[in-house]
Amino acid sequence: MATFTLEGLEAATARLDAYPAAIAAGLAAKADALASALADKVRLQKLAGEVLQSRSGALAASIASEVSFDGEGVNATVGSFGDVKYAAIQEYGGKTSAHEILPTKGAALAFVNNGALRFAKRIEHPGSAIPERSYLRSSLEEMSSEIIAALAAAVGDAWGRP
Repeated sequence: MATFTLEGLEAATARLDAYPAAIAAGLAAKADALASALADKVRLQKLAGEVLQSRSGALAASIASEVSFDGEGVNATVGSFGDVKYAAIQEYGGKTSAHEILPTKGAALAFVNNGALRFAKRIEHPGSAIPERSYLRSSLEEMSSEIIAALAAAVGDAWGRP
């Protein structure tokens, strides 16, 4: 019968026990950087003329990223945060219902119709069909290979240094 002694078992066990925390920390840091890069792509490319032309800048200003770690995993969210009512209809498309347009800053609405300046106290808008103009999902799709590779590299890096 052979007898052997394994030395360093406690050190090896401690090293293995440290891997989940090291991997989670690496993933959280990388997810934060990637989510920020994705939000920048949306703001600085998609909403700066690539998909939508900026009028007020409100939609671009509402784009942000949030990253959280709950002990089970890392969650990254990039989206429109705030009260930009048209954010979803621009992303997914849709229809608006007929509605009345009233002046908010003066006594009348001013607009150009057939080359002439017109004024009205109210306008009955018939509704609109808004086409899909994806700025969030298209950005994620374009960055998906980069995101997957960067997260895989973060796990590999963490695996080498618990």
